Amino acid sequence: MPLRQALSRVLQLDRALILWGRNGPRRLGPRERAGRDAVPGVQRRGGGLGLPERYRFFRQSVTGLAARLQRQFAMRARGGAGPRGRAVFLAFGLGLGLIEEKQAESRRAAAACREIQAIFTQRSRLEADPLAARRRQGFQLEEYLIGQPIGKGCSAAVYEAAMPALPVRLEVAQGARRPGSGPDPAAAGAQEAHAPAAPAFPLAIKMMWNISAGSSSEAIFRTMSQELVPASRVALAGEYGAVTHRKSKGRPKWLAPHPNIIRVFRAFTSSVPLLPGALVDYPDVLPPRLHPEGLGHGRTLFLVMKNYPCTLRQYLRVNTPSPRLATVMTLQLLEGVAHLVQQGIAHRDLKSDNILVELDADGCPWLVITDFGCCLADEHVGLQLPFTSWYVDRGGNGCLMAPEVSTACPGPRTVIDYSKTDAWAVGAIAYEIFGLANPFYGQGRARLESRSYQEAQLPALPPSVPPDARQLVKSLLQREPAKRPSARVAANVLHLSLWGEQILALKNLQLDRVVGWLLQQSAAAMLAGRSCVETKMKVLFLASLECEALCQAALLLRAWRAAPGQLCA
Repeated sequence: MPLRQALSRVLQLDRALILWGRNGPRRLGPRERAGRDAVPGVQRRGGGLGLPERYRFFRQSVTGLAARLQRQFAMRARGGAGPRGRAVFLAFGLGLGLIEEKQAESRRAAAACREIQAIFTQRSRLEADPLAARRRQGFQLEEYLIGQPIGKGCSAAVYEAAMPALPVRLEVAQGARRPGSGPDPAAAGAQEAHAPAAPAFPLAIKMMWNISAGSSSEAIFRTMSQELVPASRVALAGEYGAVTHRKSKGRPKWLAPHPNIIRVFRAFTSSVPLLPGALVDYPDVLPPRLHPEGLGHGRTLFLVMKNYPCTLRQYLRVNTPSPRLATVMTLQLLEGVAHLVQQGIAHRDLKSDNILVELDADGCPWLVITDFGCCLADEHVGLQLPFTSWYVDRGGNGCLMAPEVSTACPGPRTVIDYSKTDAWAVGAIAYEIFGLANPFYGQGRARLESRSYQEAQLPALPPSVPPDARQLVKSLLQREPAKRPSARVAANVLHLSLWGEQILALKNLQLDRVVGWLLQQSAAAMLAGRSCVETKMKVLFLASLECEALCQAALLLRAWRAAPGQLCA
């Protein structure tokens, strides 16, 4: 805007000088002034030039302005303007033409990116909802067959579950085993009485522990509303009908679906049952009717999701991914975090226990972010949380809390910016993915504190890790948020590092060449099958394409590669 205003002012003065030179200064009579004021499109200002609107700069493109300058230069040349004036005016017109050429190139690139994004947004749809054919079912706990516990955290327990072909009474499969573990002879008779075959467990049910929310459904949903952020549009239809619950005042944002983020298919309240392992694993949170010393309420929230084989921590205990596969896994986390930031949501509890893993036919892992109980998803504050007192919740993961969060001190004007905090946590988790211990975990001198660590204290990643990935992890863990790349730019860095050497090899970053490369990648992604993890990542890259973020990533990579000493640090 300052440049446009300056150019507009220059044109106005230039026109005034031309008119003054032709006609000379003279005063207008009352009739002339009245006639001038009555001309349509003329806006009069105090002391102004009274130019018609069609001559205003902000009504014209830069192309039109360049053409006007060229015409006026020709008029001045015929009128005998001085050599210096002609040279200055010509240089000004030529410079404006170069600006227009660059702007036209940027517009073409941005338009191409938008078109590619629109095409691949449809192709990056999630797999079908397993309960899509039963839109009116699944809102009662009695409809599910509950298996063995999958895991538990500080606020919930997760069980494997299935929905039989016909509605049945709630059966706690005491002898049920995980798929592939073989039958249990002791429970074979009981299973045969209720199902013709051994039950499979494609679903998982998360039972929240209700200590302070009360027993009414409205109070439970209000207190545990953050857990509903990744819920599908029909997840609440059982108790609230459609999405009216989301529109009520004070509810958190709804998160648009993404392949690297968990989806909640059903959310409902029900009486707390006595599930396998409850009396041993979490007796204190049970209601008194199930355990005399329990402190829990009789009703709580249940979330139905897809059942994933393991968490990221469990996967890394028995698997050592190759450097390229580890890079792709880190890229998946950055894609999920970039989607959260784009939606104005911060997870605030990222850790390897809150990341689920599913293996494809080739054994390649697909990562999914879960557990949104500590997320920031407020329509009013977005990612800028006012930190007015110590009572404000800063998130749930103290070890992987970004420096700007852990060092924040409350005050009337203090605001915590969460736009890059999850990306910082991904940088710490990347150490685990690349085969090292998380530097912010453990005890003793080896552990780093996010409040006080220095970048030089970060352990070096193995030499087998690609140099671009090493530099990116180092950049994500910068203490200053301004020095960190955003999650979107960081994801683009890995995309370009994995399959964008054609762009990085260019001496100058030409947008037309970048668009050509994007079109090649689009054609290859459309022709390739979608089962490969890398193909899925290319589709995600094209579906979230932003020209500016892509150029930033390319320039960042080129700067890193131009300084080889930094890659070895």
